[in-house]
Amino acid sequence: MSAYWDEHVETMSPAPLAELQLKRLRWTLAQAYRSPHYGTLFAEKGIQPDKIRSIEDIRRLPFTSKQDLRAQFPLGLVCVELREIIRLHSSSGTTGQATVVFHSRHDIEKWADLVSRCMHMTGVRPDDVFQNLTGYGLFTGGLGFHYGGERLGALTIPSGTGNSKRQIRLMQQFGTTVIHLIPSYAMRLMQVMEKVGVDPRRDLKLRVAFLGAEPHSEEIRQRVERYFGVEAFNSYGLSEMNGPGVAFECPRKQGMHIWEDAFLVEIIDPQSLDPIEPGQEGELVLTTLTREAMPIIRYRTSDLTRILPEVCECGRAHARLDRIKGRTDDMLIIKGVNIYPLQVEQALMEISEVGQNYLIVLERVDSVDTMRVRVEVHPDVFQEDLAHLKRLQDKITQELRNEILITPKVELVQPNSLPRSEGKAVRVEDRR
Repeated sequence: MSAYWDEHVETMSPAPLAELQLKRLRWTLAQAYRSPHYGTLFAEKGIQPDKIRSIEDIRRLPFTSKQDLRAQFPLGLVCVELREIIRLHSSSGTTGQATVVFHSRHDIEKWADLVSRCMHMTGVRPDDVFQNLTGYGLFTGGLGFHYGGERLGALTIPSGTGNSKRQIRLMQQFGTTVIHLIPSYAMRLMQVMEKVGVDPRRDLKLRVAFLGAEPHSEEIRQRVERYFGVEAFNSYGLSEMNGPGVAFECPRKQGMHIWEDAFLVEIIDPQSLDPIEPGQEGELVLTTLTREAMPIIRYRTSDLTRILPEVCECGRAHARLDRIKGRTDDMLIIKGVNIYPLQVEQALMEISEVGQNYLIVLERVDSVDTMRVRVEVHPDVFQEDLAHLKRLQDKITQELRNEILITPKVELVQPNSLPRSEGKAVRVEDRR
């Protein structure tokens, strides 16, 4: 039996799992007390790790925010000597002070185990060829999956991002069966394959795709599966909690199993901060349970989701997260209506004439906020008469209005006319 199908842990019933979590929570709090930030905070609030009697006691502890991580940059949350740290990962810092997460050798080993567990759950085995089409370096997605693939025993190709023609050649030359890439790049790769005359179903051996790093709709997943002839699995992670490997879909694809032996999970109301019952949507809050160098307590992720209350048919007992709906900090308010970019994508990708890219443009006209959606459509659409174009434009407008409850202005544009990024897709341009 593979070491990455840990039947005892993955099928653990609620009572033993809660006991394991409590043991690891106490250890985590004691470890966190060694950091300047938590040491001071816990002392001020009279928090004593050995006084924690149940995992519900987590609610007595203060939250940690991204602003806390920025304020404590660079070493305020570190709990070990620098000589015990072997790696750091960092955010880009494009929206403020970068946040940094440090890892000991123990942390890297645990992280690799979790990613391997995720990959094994989807059917990846040592005889697979895994091509990692995501960024390496400070971004966690590349190295996180790389170490997971190697730990599992798969031949791992660190191809990184971009250079699509070379990516395709590598797939052909080495018989790639498993790929990891961000959804927007998957859409771009489709266009390149069509241009060079490669049919992935006929010319490649792909069977599994891991999609992560940016929110995407079920419609995007289905497009990837149809075009590449693969089973596509949704992946959730964030650098503050390691990166990839936090939660992952099993073959049932009915939510993402979040590994509760490594993370304590809460869903809260983002306004009142009160806990929310399973099945209700709110903000995801996570606490590390095995992190040595830099444990993080009650981290407010800003990601909106819910815990699915039913037990998964696959037999794994760990809680499942629903697909991430959006973020508390990317919500758009237009004419008093709360809108998430993912809602726009869901509506667009159900329309067959819509291409691979879109852009939401926010503008202020006569002191009123407005939304314009620029949509790439298939090239043959522009060979039709103006009446056909108008009908398609009206259809897209209607579908968007049904989804987001306001009427945006829709602009149809040629394929490849909207800007693209090597990293996460930029879906909103705010000109207000």
